[in-house]
Amino acid sequence: MHPTFHYFAYGSNLLSARLMERTPSARVIGPAVLDRHELRWHMSAADGSGKCDVVPVDEAESQVLGVVYEVALSEKPHLDAAETLGVGYAEREATVQVEGRPLSIWLYYALEIDAGSVPYDWYKALVLGGAKEHALEPGYIRMLEAVAAKPDQDTQRSDRHFSLAKAHQTRAQTR
Repeated sequence: MHPTFHYFAYGSNLLSARLMERTPSARVIGPAVLDRHELRWHMSAADGSGKCDVVPVDEAESQVLGVVYEVALSEKPHLDAAETLGVGYAEREATVQVEGRPLSIWLYYALEIDAGSVPYDWYKALVLGGAKEHALEPGYIRMLEAVAAKPDQDTQRSDRHFSLAKAHQTRAQTR
């Protein structure tokens, strides 16, 4: 057995197909809850948009929902590169709840923050697609749906990401 690590996805990597493009070994452990955190879309990305971030807060009722994946440690450099480790995001260990049990995980958190950042519509579609794929709570999905997004002027990038989100949606509807 190869060494693995547990990764908590809460943004576009919620969508299994998105994460598996980056780390083919990724295997879903299950939906998870990160307590005392809020989801924000304020990571200032090099592409001119906002990406998801988790921010610690004092409110006990604040939670970020996501998914824990088990990933081969040998693929972590690929994930680090995709997450712009050291530039856009840093990483830390945390504890989430999976089916009511604590689990130690690794997560990425934003280094470059711009409160005025707005995500691209394709990025929001990937996040929503992943939330629906893993049947996260309906109220949480409604909260994600309410996030403002903007069109990406790079139509090739936009088309590529929308096709990934739509391919999953089509597969989910045919099940």
